[in-house]
Amino acid sequence: MIQRIQTIYLLISAIFSGGLIFIFHLWTTENDAPVFAKDNMTYFLMFLGSALLSLISIFKYKKRQTQFVLGRLNIILNFILLGLFVYQLLISPGESQISEKGVGIFIPIFSIVFLVLANKAIKKDEDLVKSVDRLR
Repeated sequence: MIQRIQTIYLLISAIFSGGLIFIFHLWTTENDAPVFAKDNMTYFLMFLGSALLSLISIFKYKKRQTQFVLGRLNIILNFILLGLFVYQLLISPGESQISEKGVGIFIPIFSIVFLVLANKAIKKDEDLVKSVDRLR
């Protein structure tokens, strides 16, 4: 079952959460210094946790319900990460050191999209297995 479409979606989500955080910066400071996720331990651990959940979910292909729950937990984690970014960007301008937003802030959004697609495919597989069991 590793060759299923949800594996592709989960792998793309893991690449977004675990790989692209080193390439794209989250924002730039007033001194034009880019801030990456690895510079803030909270963001870094949350991104790596999301990537790890995606990779674990790939190898839980025999237990579709567990895979589905891990996908939902990963979506919640990415929403929390997105909420932290929004909070960081919306604090009053006098207190913030952010001068320009980076592309890295949108990584959780893309990750959420692929996780939702993976969960839809997992649900579709589960429904197919249940329908075959009813015919027996």
